[in-house]
Amino acid sequence: MNNKRPVNLDIGSIKLPITSYVSILHRLSGVFLFVATACLLWAFDASLASEQSFQSLKECLATPVAQVILWSILVALAYHVIAGIRHLVMDFGIGEDSFESGRRSAWLVVVAVVIAVLIISGWVFLW
Repeated sequence: MNNKRPVNLDIGSIKLPITSYVSILHRLSGVFLFVATACLLWAFDASLASEQSFQSLKECLATPVAQVILWSILVALAYHVIAGIRHLVMDFGIGEDSFESGRRSAWLVVVAVVIAVLIISGWVFLW
């Protein structure tokens, strides 16, 4: 019997195309943003509670740990928006005519996200 089915489907050894990674990361960034919304709502509530709570929140957000958390939320938001625009454009039928156009749009998302990460990094950590 000639059986060519895979014996072990190890997800780490399967090579996925770039379009798969962009799509999976889009979903993961959405889940991360859903969880991060609780942190952002807490910070918003603390900023409006009183002047003293606003000052303590301001001091808390000046710490490196808070800056990394804020950076990660902004990066996830930028990725989710950019990849979401790609999905919306593809929903209109643009760029889904071939696998190659899907690859190009996925790489365009990666390049745009790298540029956005550089801008966000400069804004959060330098200014």
